[in-house]
Amino acid sequence: MRYSRISVDGRAVWARVDGDVLRPLRGSPLEGGGNAEAGRAVPVADATFLPPVVPNVFYAVGMNYKRHAEHAGVAIPERPEVGYRANNALIGHGQAIVKPDGVEGRFEAEGEVVAVIGRRLRRATYAEAREAVFGWTIGNDVSARAWQHADRSFWRSKNSDTFKPMGPWIETDADPLAQTTTVRVDGEVRASFRTGAMIFDPYEYIVETTRYITMHPGDVLWMGADATVQLEPGSTVDIEISGIGTLSNPVLSESRAERQDDE
Repeated sequence: MRYSRISVDGRAVWARVDGDVLRPLRGSPLEGGGNAEAGRAVPVADATFLPPVVPNVFYAVGMNYKRHAEHAGVAIPERPEVGYRANNALIGHGQAIVKPDGVEGRFEAEGEVVAVIGRRLRRATYAEAREAVFGWTIGNDVSARAWQHADRSFWRSKNSDTFKPMGPWIETDADPLAQTTTVRVDGEVRASFRTGAMIFDPYEYIVETTRYITMHPGDVLWMGADATVQLEPGSTVDIEISGIGTLSNPVLSESRAERQDDE
């Protein structure tokens, strides 16, 4: 099953993906809302997609692929440790990534599989962690590298508005460890890797995290990437994860985005 969040008459509503249409639902499937339909179906091609979930806590994993760690010149992690990102950075499928005018140097995308937590967890076993994942979506971890190296934290390099596209929906039936992640810019393949070639899998991260921190329905866990791809304003970046879907976002300069807002 696939679930998304879309804007209908200015309201955020959950919807079930049914082929080439979206069927709005009365409630959230994360909160026992089920599949009771409400309102007219919306063609996928005409939908305004929102981030498929707004998390209570936005967890993020770094350096979870050996090749990426080696390329960055950092030690291979010896245990699973999470970081955090900010909800203000989230945008949906089709919305624009805005490159701030002050960004210089490497402005990069990373395609990541994202676990969506479906139940409350504390001190979870590995089996409980597997059962607690409601489904999987796609994230694009956009980074301004000069800011990342200049600042004491990731506050703007990874958390600026629009830097975390996520979507287009949550797939409840996929096995993320058996998939392939492909990153395209303007239709050209720039990176491709086995999604499951992680140092630690999602369930190991959930087990370690819940030893100390309670996870709740709607929390998300971004699982890292095995490659980075340069972005430039005027291009479109697609993150495809087989078995889940494709997250697509145009890239705009800040000045261009402001002009569009004024039109």
